Amino acid sequence: MTLPDVPVGTRVVVRYRIEGGFTDALGYLRSRDDAECTVETKRGLATIRLAEIVLAKTVPPPPARRPLA
Repeated sequence: MTLPDVPVGTRVVVRYRIEGGFTDALGYLRSRDDAECTVETKRGLATIRLAEIVLAKTVPPPPARRPLA
């Protein structure tokens, strides 16, 4: 599956190039156009140029929080 096939709102992991290597953005796909996409991560919004993406896939929802004992 490629990123253009993923519906907005889907939880994804996107690996992309940065200076000196690669990094990942894990979160919900919030927008996408012909040049870039935005993933909402725990740290905030990550705007990623599509040309920098090397891998993107859907991931399941996060596990439910455990109750405090």
